[in-house]
Amino acid sequence: MLTLNIQLFAVPFHRVSKTRKRMRRSHNALTAPGTNRCPNCGEMIKPHRVCKKCGYYKGREVVANTKNAEE
Repeated sequence: MLTLNIQLFAVPFHRVSKTRKRMRRSHNALTAPGTNRCPNCGEMIKPHRVCKKCGYYKGREVVANTKNAEE
């Protein structure tokens, strides 16, 4: 008895051009996160976050900073 091992898998009919491949991948690009300047100390921070440097959010101190407590 003769057995045949035939593997069935997808075979493209035509080669995909560079332009079409790059157009398909156009949405995969990385983007830099948006940043704002802290109004209290001027450090660049992500929007709607407490500033890591001074501990302020929306003009008031939310996190007590050890550097500010020493001064």
